[in-house]
Amino acid sequence: MLHRSILFFLVVVLVVTACNPTKYVPVNESLLDEVHVVVNKEGIKKSDLSPYIKQKPNKRIFGAKFHLGLYNLSNIEKERWPHSWLRNIGEEPVIFDSYASEKSVEQIQSYLESKGYFDSHVLETIETSNRKSRVYYNVDLRTPYMIRKIYYEFADSTIEKFFYFDSVNCLIDRGKPYDVDILQAERLRFERFIRDRGFYGFSADHIYFNVDSTPGNRQVDIYYGVRKAMKIEDGGRISDEPHSVYRIRNVYVFPDFVPRDALEGGESYLRSLDTTIVEGYYFISPEDKPEIKPDLISQSLYIKPGSVFNVTNTEQSRQHMLSLKTFRLVNIFYNEVTDQDAPEGSEYLLDCTIQLTLLSQQSFRVEVEGTNSAGNLGGALNFVYQHKNLFRGAELFNLKLKGAYEALSQKDTVRSIQEYGIETSLRLPKFLLPFVHTEEFIKKYNPTTTLLASYNYQNMPFYTRTMANASFGYTWSGNNYITHMVNPLQLNLVNLLRIDPEFLARIASSSYLAYSYRDVMIFGGSYSFVFSNQNIQRASDFWFLRINAETSGNMLGLIGDITDMNKSDGTYDVFGQPFAQYVRADFDLRYNIIMNDVSSVVFRGFAGAGIPYGNSRAMPFEKQYFGGGANGIRAWQVRTLGPGSYVPDESRFLNQTADIKLEANAEYRFNLFWILEGALFLDAGNIWSYREDPTRPGSQLSYKNFLNDIAVGTGAGLRFDLNFVLMRLDMGMKLRDPWISSGSKWIPANRKYDFRDDFAFVIAIGYPF
Repeated sequence: MLHRSILFFLVVVLVVTACNPTKYVPVNESLLDEVHVVVNKEGIKKSDLSPYIKQKPNKRIFGAKFHLGLYNLSNIEKERWPHSWLRNIGEEPVIFDSYASEKSVEQIQSYLESKGYFDSHVLETIETSNRKSRVYYNVDLRTPYMIRKIYYEFADSTIEKFFYFDSVNCLIDRGKPYDVDILQAERLRFERFIRDRGFYGFSADHIYFNVDSTPGNRQVDIYYGVRKAMKIEDGGRISDEPHSVYRIRNVYVFPDFVPRDALEGGESYLRSLDTTIVEGYYFISPEDKPEIKPDLISQSLYIKPGSVFNVTNTEQSRQHMLSLKTFRLVNIFYNEVTDQDAPEGSEYLLDCTIQLTLLSQQSFRVEVEGTNSAGNLGGALNFVYQHKNLFRGAELFNLKLKGAYEALSQKDTVRSIQEYGIETSLRLPKFLLPFVHTEEFIKKYNPTTTLLASYNYQNMPFYTRTMANASFGYTWSGNNYITHMVNPLQLNLVNLLRIDPEFLARIASSSYLAYSYRDVMIFGGSYSFVFSNQNIQRASDFWFLRINAETSGNMLGLIGDITDMNKSDGTYDVFGQPFAQYVRADFDLRYNIIMNDVSSVVFRGFAGAGIPYGNSRAMPFEKQYFGGGANGIRAWQVRTLGPGSYVPDESRFLNQTADIKLEANAEYRFNLFWILEGALFLDAGNIWSYREDPTRPGSQLSYKNFLNDIAVGTGAGLRFDLNFVLMRLDMGMKLRDPWISSGSKWIPANRKYDFRDDFAFVIAIGYPF
């Protein structure tokens, strides 16, 4: 049984962590058990000092040295399995090193001085007992030194003028604490500012800072200086000269650059290429038509012939070209024009070369998926074709054919779900707007236009339906962290081909359910806002926020009112089919805290609501919210939670949905060994209907009973990181059940646990959030 396997795993964890941690600590040595940093007052965070501690204890999970326990389970005198494997996945004991602690004191002291705490002290205390050592770094902070005055020493008058023009952005302020990091940030800021004004040869090495701590009264003076450029003259003599502005003479673009051919062919490769001038750019490619249209490249480049050198334009050009997802490599470099003789202080010339190496333009793949929805096993087979450059303009075309099957276990029998579909999409690297010139917008916001169409056939146990979708939308970046998505046109057609008479009779008693399962047209638009400050290259805490808003039927409803369109059963029909009218919005907020290199905590909050009105008495079924499942409250199977405290009758087909959803999750994630990760989680929330539904008592959101309707579940999980995919196994256990009608709704305080009803198992792909 699955629960026995998880219980066995937990027992193994307890046994591993209970092993003698000093088992392999040499005689007369001690295990580095704990490291503590004690700061006597505010000013420096303990977390800021952590990187300067040279020796740290073995990694902990829930306070236990789990990885050290794995290592200690092995016999270090044996090399065969499992001993070598345990040592490989475990972590050998960290032996206390007095030299490392001394170096830590020096590094912490140096860091404090860099922050202006020149006369502060770091005292090291070591406590050893039972062959375990605890190290305490006691930081005695004094008052930091403040910046009294800033003196400027500019050897180059041109650079000096630029500095005073931009002095308002200088990061160094009088009256603020001395901080080496601020000085370094100012060095990089001013370097970029100058290089963006054409000074190609200027670098941070030309900027220096001298610090004078003699003024007294815990103050320092900063001497901010910029050196002239160095020039090597004939004979090897070095002289100083003012920094020069460089202007771009020519831009040479190789749109189909093949590094291997260039290396092997040399000059013969270059002679085989043909040159074409487009909008002032020299495009150098084989005589055949280039794979990418030159005008697409030219509108993506911030580098212009005749303009002064600009390092930011260079970086943005590289990023924009890579964002087209057509090029594998984008290499941009400059060469000084050697046959120029410019007077001192005048402009020099640069030639820019841009080498673009294409990705493979077409690809095919077959995807095999395994699914598990509330314990119902199934699978899917997908055929996917992709073309990354359909019309030679970096258009991304996708075609997906899908077939899926799922066995649906019901009370008395086993039925199945079949789904077949086709989906196509075309993404264009621009705004597809008539009569609008968007080149500047493209350069600034990197927009795309996406056209999508799909058709699905679903054969469910109680009904059969088809869904046809078409959408047209735009995506653009606000900055490095923000993305906007607008779909001004979305059309969904849902047709119910068959419905089981018994199921129809059951839902007919509820107007909400009856109007949920019917033919409907969804015609409207949507907007999404996404913020994420996650840094893929550096592990750090990050936020994620996604806001969605959509509406449907407003234009059709207005037309119906103006034209006095005839109604059928109280609703307008378009081509014999009713259309949905509603507004819907939700937000998903997540915060990921990196605790150490083996564990993290993720918090998530979700809130969403949809309100039907006008032509609709209920939200379309596809737009309703549901609770439970692999990405929600995992102690409940998918679509079995709620709405509110409503308790459905015994049914062969539980499919609870509603208009409002509130959910909060917390998950502690930790690396175990090999490809295995662990997790503990706590989930809470529910769904509710917006309007009162007499056939589902307790389903409506009520401020009086809101807290009483909250479901709470907890559980543990395992993740298998296979690099190309992450498999997830979660076991959820109910803690608080809104279905309980008398006494406490907390199950431990009300009744005994029922393994069949109070536990749920989830097999899924990827993290839940």
